[in-house]
Amino acid sequence: MNHFAPLAPEPLDVVVVGEALIDIVNSSEGQTEYPGGSPANVAYGLWRLDVKAGLLTAVGRDSRGESIAAHLASAGVVVLPGSQSLEKTATATAEIAADGSAEYTFDIEWKLAPAALPYAPKVLHTGSIATFLEPGAGVVRTLLEQAQGGCIVTYDPNIRADLLGSHGEALRIFEELVPLTSVVKLSDEDAFWLYPGKSLEETAKHILDLGAGLAVVTRGAEGSLMATPHTQLLVPAVTSVVADTIGAGDSYMSALILGLLLRGSQGLAPTVLERIGQTASMAASITVGRPGANPPTHRELLAGMAR
Repeated sequence: MNHFAPLAPEPLDVVVVGEALIDIVNSSEGQTEYPGGSPANVAYGLWRLDVKAGLLTAVGRDSRGESIAAHLASAGVVVLPGSQSLEKTATATAEIAADGSAEYTFDIEWKLAPAALPYAPKVLHTGSIATFLEPGAGVVRTLLEQAQGGCIVTYDPNIRADLLGSHGEALRIFEELVPLTSVVKLSDEDAFWLYPGKSLEETAKHILDLGAGLAVVTRGAEGSLMATPHTQLLVPAVTSVVADTIGAGDSYMSALILGLLLRGSQGLAPTVLERIGQTASMAASITVGRPGANPPTHRELLAGMAR
């Protein structure tokens, strides 16, 4: 069965642009393969939360590419035209430590055919390797430029230092993209790698000064920092027994986007930020409680918030 869309679909709430790959997970229990890649995980997580999302990506015409497409289609994700463009699907090998944390090595090529958005979605999301690795990164930037003024643009750099070359070059790319975005979400590890001399609060302010309207820094078990030009608050994490951390940040991102879509006319008032942060933290908590990038359904998320 072909899970790749032959034509541009009807307008979607969210278009995600970025890599899809196979996570090869090595743990004490053996080796397992899961469809993954941060942007693909976000698209999958959005559909699990009942948000209509499409993914523009680059995978191979091979069994792993078909496995990724079938996985995405199982949740409803529309894999957009032009996404089956590589000879070989990328992989990320994750070594799982005793505490559930993961260390990655990558075998990836990121080429994206020149593309234009067929319509303006409510949200355009991108991030991770796709925004740094050429030649595809140039196409991603063009899409962000096309989206200016037409939709919310969200960005998660999801730093993979081994793939980024020099720190200075990666920082330059990041800081050139931030002014094209509305919301930037990054982990504390991302923040300290990009800005080793700054506190998390200073980094959030710097991102706002570059042009973003909302900066979010996740801090694992210590919660998440939500900052706008007018507000800065810390939202506590939701306690969870950790199976592994794969996909936790992506689940957080999916729920963050859901919150942005549902906020109505209240903008980014402190009460809205707190609600969005609590919902995103719950999504991440559910994900880390089970193996692999397995985000919550909308029903699971609502049940968790009701406890």
